Amino acid sequence: MNQLTRTFTAWSALAALACGFGLPLVAHADGKHGRGLPLLPAYQQECSSCHVAYPPGMLPAASWQALMNNLPRHFGADASVDAATLKQLSAWLTANGSTRSFNGNRPPEDRITHSDWFVREHREVPAPTWKSTSVRSASNCAACHTTAEQGEFNERNVRLPR
Repeated sequence: MNQLTRTFTAWSALAALACGFGLPLVAHADGKHGRGLPLLPAYQQECSSCHVAYPPGMLPAASWQALMNNLPRHFGADASVDAATLKQLSAWLTANGSTRSFNGNRPPEDRITHSDWFVREHREVPAPTWKSTSVRSASNCAACHTTAEQGEFNERNVRLPR
């Protein structure tokens, strides 16, 4: 067995194992805004109960910390969790937050949708699309990104609503 075959076999086994446990394999956005790591099950459980469990690489660590410190007032909702879960989620998000430059600043209001890269990537989306009943908000990634629930935001999987 050559090295390439062994490597492929090892990755195949890892993928099968991850799928067997029901874990998503990757958490990334267009390959640039995530780290390709499995989502923490507690994070996916807690956060995806209301919205897509955004890949941690979509925000810098400081933004995740600010969001986690304000869960009782999380964008108009109380998203509080118990102390142990808060500690676990905060540690994981800050450890895996983006390391790319935000010009020394966090995105305004720590919103993914206000970050420079988000605005740039979505500049071609027609204004009426954001207001359609099936989208309602730029934070509703799954309305257009058909694989958002798996942490995949590649353009080839985008379907804009009519």
